[in-house]
Amino acid sequence: MRQPIEPGTRLWEDTGLITFSLTTGAAFALQVMHPAVGAVVGAHSVFRTDAIGRARRSIASVLTWVYGGPEALTEADRLRALHAPLYTTDDAGVTHRALASGPWAWIILTAPYAYTVGARYFSLRPLTRADEEAFYAELQQLMRNLHVAEKEIPPTYEAYLDRFEDMLSHTLVAHPTVYEFLHATRHVPPPPALPSWLRAPWRLVADVPGRVQYFVTVGTLPPRARSILGLPWTDRDERRLRRLGRVVALVMAVLPERLRYFPIAYQARRADRAQRALQRMLAHRPR
Repeated sequence: MRQPIEPGTRLWEDTGLITFSLTTGAAFALQVMHPAVGAVVGAHSVFRTDAIGRARRSIASVLTWVYGGPEALTEADRLRALHAPLYTTDDAGVTHRALASGPWAWIILTAPYAYTVGARYFSLRPLTRADEEAFYAELQQLMRNLHVAEKEIPPTYEAYLDRFEDMLSHTLVAHPTVYEFLHATRHVPPPPALPSWLRAPWRLVADVPGRVQYFVTVGTLPPRARSILGLPWTDRDERRLRRLGRVVALVMAVLPERLRYFPIAYQARRADRAQRALQRMLAHRPR
């Protein structure tokens, strides 16, 4: 049964944090390592020319899945319709469709990994196994909202971990789309509407954020995925990432809510508090 994600859930508390964006790169890289996803994304996505626009639209869509109430289901239907006509045929003559049940499910099945690795590096409170299981239980509902076939939803968190490891061992590949995505992460293309005379300054301004996002994306990939892709990662790199994560976690701990959360999430949380306050007032009104 499809139903919106409720306030107070783990998805509601954690998805809208601005640190969510730090592990979306690793999640997207894992997604396009799937041969079918990599082929379709490589043929149809605009990440090479409008990386920022694509990222903004993707994050807004994910936040709508969680914080949109009834609009969340409408957004899921819109995405389904948007992807329905997308397909491509690879060099081997194999046709890949965006809505094939396995690849469509894999898009969402990267989320538990991104959630746990994000907490590992960018949170002051490490997740327990119970935390991870609770998150996955909620994600199952999100997958149903997004029309993921029931047969593609692992029934337990343990089954999910087995599926994830099996994907790493037997399905994911060093797809060309992954390397194109990593290049666009490191060398962020200017927005299409940017005047030509601002493109050189853009490259200077975007250099440091690009370096950081690339570093975080590579560092938060599973070691086996880095091995498949031939991406180097040293003990020194790991120490640098952990130091960066500690700084991010400490800053997040002192930021006010309006800065800790993306605007959609913050406004949804405010609206929920206002609605609950109104209900309390109505319950205790003079009679």
